[in-house]
Amino acid sequence: MTKLHLKEKLSYAMGDAAANLVWRGALAYLAVFYTDTFGLTAAAALLFLVVRLSDGISDIIMGMVADRTHTKWGKFRPWILWSTPLLALFMVLCFTTPNFSDTNKLIYAYITYIGLTLAYTLNNVPYSALMGVMTPDDKERTSLSGFRFAGAFAGGLLVMGFLPDLVNLFGQGDSALGYQRTMYFFAFILTILMLITFGGTKERVLTPSESSHSLKSELLDLSKSLPFIILPLLAITLFFYYRDLYSGIFFCIVFCSMWLVIKRVKKLDSSQLSSTQIDMVNLLTNKPWLILLGIGFLTMMFNGIKYGVIAYYFKYQIGDELLAGKYFIALLVVSIFGALSTDYLARLVGKSKLLIIALLLSGILTVGFFWVPTDNLMAVFVLGCSAEFFAAMMPTLYFSMLGDSADYSEWKNGRRATGLIYSAGTFVQKTGGGFAGALVLVVLSSYGYNGMDSSTISDALPGMTLLMSWIPASFAFAGAALMLLYPLTNDQNKMISTELDQRRLEVSAI
Repeated sequence: MTKLHLKEKLSYAMGDAAANLVWRGALAYLAVFYTDTFGLTAAAALLFLVVRLSDGISDIIMGMVADRTHTKWGKFRPWILWSTPLLALFMVLCFTTPNFSDTNKLIYAYITYIGLTLAYTLNNVPYSALMGVMTPDDKERTSLSGFRFAGAFAGGLLVMGFLPDLVNLFGQGDSALGYQRTMYFFAFILTILMLITFGGTKERVLTPSESSHSLKSELLDLSKSLPFIILPLLAITLFFYYRDLYSGIFFCIVFCSMWLVIKRVKKLDSSQLSSTQIDMVNLLTNKPWLILLGIGFLTMMFNGIKYGVIAYYFKYQIGDELLAGKYFIALLVVSIFGALSTDYLARLVGKSKLLIIALLLSGILTVGFFWVPTDNLMAVFVLGCSAEFFAAMMPTLYFSMLGDSADYSEWKNGRRATGLIYSAGTFVQKTGGGFAGALVLVVLSSYGYNGMDSSTISDALPGMTLLMSWIPASFAFAGAALMLLYPLTNDQNKMISTELDQRRLEVSAI
């Protein structure tokens, strides 16, 4: 088993600290920048929708491209190096306000925002997959995942805690100039941190290429499999938004059809399938990964709803809008400790059991917001931070367990598509985050909320309370129930790792 040095774990963590300068900085503040500084109108909403739907597909494609990359630096590390200049560039361009007409500004926003999300995909999908090949030891992956998310929360803390102050400092009253200069500063930090990750990590889990086809033919083959990605997302989206008989029928038809197609394809001889088709079939018949797919969606719904309603809760329930910033900082500080505690606790009780415990305890504590008095700030902060301590373990365990599902796939099928497994995992998390944001608006609108009409606020307060308590908690409880079906225990992971190590030694000896 490969024991990773502290230096390498810290180097890997720097990558997600850098990525969260974009994820929690650029992407979190971009909407308010577009409307209040850049000057876009409601047309920006369509921009976010279009990019959100295309982003998930690009994740899958990037995962497959990375799996088929072969360089002296490995499969995934080169992409971190190659994508960093693009990520830094588009980070600055997105927050630059050119002197264009309204139409040209919208075109500029589309180009730069799509460029930023594509650069983020080129960087973050290989970065996530890198965890799965740095060590074959599932326990070391859990530790590595803890360091990763400690870095992520630290990067988020820097942005969410200081971005508005830096805009004021660098802009001196000119918010457009302030945003641009702040992004220059963050882009510089991002570049340094990504270079540390590239130089300080190493890929050790190496598998021979099994594809004799060119990358072009593989991508063309992938395009034929895209309906398996797009149709389920479309069915879920329609059922989510319309919740009527027709969307329900479409949902059932799509998923029943996919199940029948998968059963038929499984009966075919592998010689009749391309490597891309084999990877897709292996993925869709990988029970641990399928359960994790659901867990990724449910945990993002849980966390996304909680974070999405905080600003409303503090503005209208607590009556202090600025206090929301201090609450965010408190949550992120606690998250660092939660992420770093995950490895120790997982060794004591096992990853799947710990995830069930984290889901249940965080859900129960979140329900407490239904009864906590809004004038008791101490109770609000203590309850929120306690729930966040366990919530921080969810992504830490999730990405570690994705590596376990990659081991399981290689052990069962003799193939390892690490990039595809991780990219599909990040895709479903992004989808969950998008649905969480939409659900917040759906619930508020059902209570008649209109931000431009103060008379609607009092009627919407019960909805905000539910969004802080029972609604997100229900997704945590559903996740805990789903995890009861997860088949891989610590002993099974150890057995699989041992067998895979023996296979790799036999292959290398030939």
